[in-house]
Amino acid sequence: MTIHLSILIFAPLVLGLFAAAVPRLLVLATLVPLVYAVFMVADFDTAASGLQHVTDDKWIATLGIRYKLGVDGLNLWLILLTTAVAFASALWLAVRPPVRAGLFAFHLALGETAVLGAFVAQDLALFVLFFDLMLVPFYFLVGQWGTGDRVAAALKMVIYTLVGSLLMLAGAVATAVLSHAGPGGGISFVLSDLTAHPLPESTQKWIFITFALAFLIKMPAFPFQGWMPDAYRSMPLPALAFFSGVVSKVAAYGFLRLVLPLFPDATADWNNVLLVLAVISILYGSMQAFTQTNARLILGYSSVAQLGFITLGIFALDGDAQGAQGALLQAVNHGLVVAPLFFVIALLAERAGGSEDIRDYGGIAFKAPVLAVLFLIVALATLAMPGSANFAGEFLILLGAFSSVQAIAFVASIGVVLASVYALRMYIRSMHNRVGPQVTSFDLSLRDGLVLVPLVLAILAFALYPQLALDSGEAAIKSTVQAVVR
Repeated sequence: MTIHLSILIFAPLVLGLFAAAVPRLLVLATLVPLVYAVFMVADFDTAASGLQHVTDDKWIATLGIRYKLGVDGLNLWLILLTTAVAFASALWLAVRPPVRAGLFAFHLALGETAVLGAFVAQDLALFVLFFDLMLVPFYFLVGQWGTGDRVAAALKMVIYTLVGSLLMLAGAVATAVLSHAGPGGGISFVLSDLTAHPLPESTQKWIFITFALAFLIKMPAFPFQGWMPDAYRSMPLPALAFFSGVVSKVAAYGFLRLVLPLFPDATADWNNVLLVLAVISILYGSMQAFTQTNARLILGYSSVAQLGFITLGIFALDGDAQGAQGALLQAVNHGLVVAPLFFVIALLAERAGGSEDIRDYGGIAFKAPVLAVLFLIVALATLAMPGSANFAGEFLILLGAFSSVQAIAFVASIGVVLASVYALRMYIRSMHNRVGPQVTSFDLSLRDGLVLVPLVLAILAFALYPQLALDSGEAAIKSTVQAVVR
């Protein structure tokens, strides 16, 4: 079965234009790519090598840019994650419409199109285009629908990420020009051409920096997280669920799709620097998470820590690629876990007079047992309890790291302990202890259950059987890592 990936990418944008007039059409705009993604997972041939469902057409021939799209084990489950979280956000907006709901729906649909385009792009220029496009809708979502000092938060987010994007654009152009990978030694931005014509090690080193900075800022990782607190405080929660659950994963995916295959020598040279930054991100994010009282920032800093684990797995570069396999699995798991947590924050604030400070919570579980159980499942997944969704990913990451960089792996494992502190602290302060002064506890409604329950079921499914995702990505990940360690 052939699935034309242009439909997957642009269905949200096209239907999002209609959703600008009829906001509830956003549900249909996100349902179409979700159904496509489910068909792709069902149809994916794990025994086949290379790309599947390929689209390869001329676009800007004089610049060596082609409209090339494809799916393999690196992006398959990230595509499904994107469509699932976008659909959950659309359902939330359908039952809780914001002001100017049509424009909100359009921007969220544009964001989904940009993320899906970045995941399936097999041309470097096309990837950069979609990567930069991701910034546009979230600038407006923060600036128009945010809370607090939303304009300053939007500007700070744009300045940080735009610097990284411009650096990556310069690096992409340099890679295409200097590789001479096109016909007759001309320019080509096609990833397969660039991989077949590697640059000299000295050239790779400085171009590697441009891509690494762009991806580390987008995650964000330490020390480039300066834009994150203000953006997370201000961004509307349905958009933040998509942003934190999916958009940050494009950066981790970029390391696997672009950096390791295109710059293998530079990856080996800069490997220790990235490992150190990963460990610092894990420890810094974890410590900040259990000192915060704002629920959004607890999740924001915990995401810094989790993305540190993902970076650690990617750059562990162990011979069996277990670290990278764990990183890809963890990217999917974290997206599935953090998205419902942001919806839970909205529900907790609704029961605590609008406050998002965990000091104002307490005793909510007494009259909200269903909400408490769903929250507990997601909280246990966050701390990677054995048998939870995140456990397999973190286990593989640490297994790969211990086989290649034992000292760094040992320090990083402290982050697993710290995760239990901030996850349980947030849950206990919210659901147990004395009832907060402004708390009015009531259980989950049917409309909210339509959003939360499917996500929690997906978490449980991954916890019970992560092997399906591991089998899908194994061949592609091993090929990517072997390009560096051979």
